[in-house]
Amino acid sequence: MTASSRQFAPHFTDQEDMHNRPKVFVTRNIPSAGLAKIQAATTCEVWPERMPPSPDVLAEKASGCDGVLTLLSDRIDADFFDAVGSQLKVVSNFAVGYNNIDVAEATKRGIVVGNTPDVLTDATADIAVALMLAAGRCLREGLENVVRKEWQTWEPMEFIGQDLSGKTLGIVGMGRIGHATAKRCHFGWGMNVIYTSRSDKPESDSELGASRVTFEQLLADSDFISVHTDLNPETSKMFDSAAFSGMKSNAVFVNTARGGVVDQDALQKALTNGEIFAAGLDVTEPEPLPDDSPLRDLPNCFILPHIGSGTVKSRDAMAEIAADNLLAGLEGKPLRHQVTA
Repeated sequence: MTASSRQFAPHFTDQEDMHNRPKVFVTRNIPSAGLAKIQAATTCEVWPERMPPSPDVLAEKASGCDGVLTLLSDRIDADFFDAVGSQLKVVSNFAVGYNNIDVAEATKRGIVVGNTPDVLTDATADIAVALMLAAGRCLREGLENVVRKEWQTWEPMEFIGQDLSGKTLGIVGMGRIGHATAKRCHFGWGMNVIYTSRSDKPESDSELGASRVTFEQLLADSDFISVHTDLNPETSKMFDSAAFSGMKSNAVFVNTARGGVVDQDALQKALTNGEIFAAGLDVTEPEPLPDDSPLRDLPNCFILPHIGSGTVKSRDAMAEIAADNLLAGLEGKPLRHQVTA
């Protein structure tokens, strides 16, 4: 536990009434690096099931609580706030994103909201690169060939994928994760880097020789496209039929940002019709995809169950920040990472 973490942990003596502890609800089991701190300082209930609580159960469990620790799967809106009562002080989201929370509504009610940024960069960038390789090199088709026991000989005309060396990588959203992904590809495979962003990124330009281009130029010039933008009204379904038709036929499309930035029907058609070569997805809309989603069955679509932050280091750090945010909010102190509307 760091010094900055310790300052957010209230201490109780044996003589103090344990009922005076703040009451919190944690909507899923999280790493002990954070959960143990919460349990030591509060009266804490943790949802024990693998699946998230339903909205009604979530509201019931959070009713009368001083704080809640939530996941992206938990919808926190006006109806939730109405149901849980005015005692609620803080919502701590176990995620970088917070699209599941109506932050403006929380602010209006005097409820602070926290998130867990800056600790997922390397883990998510690694997954983005892994998806480029998996989708680009036909790993799903090769693996399924082995699993189905169809592997009979070395195939000179099967499982032929795309090279990374010397190719052009387009980064959509050159933030921390986008830069880290581009850095791996530029120095690892000598890839040329182009990007779209709200503003120029001098660090990326100087370190990676990257160039800021228009969205249309990025689509037309990129051999690999990796998405790292946030989800907002401007980016919602930005990858639609027109976007996919503007890509190269050998393009590999990777999304580790948010599923909502992609029109998945358009993606399915682009993959089926050969408008693009392959796709690698760590995020979808919804999560999980319905059982009958055509994307599940496409051999050139490699899908992961949102594991971008799934390393010991990253998840422990997320848990610590989420716990610190929660405990700070309970005490009326500044959160380590607070989001505003």
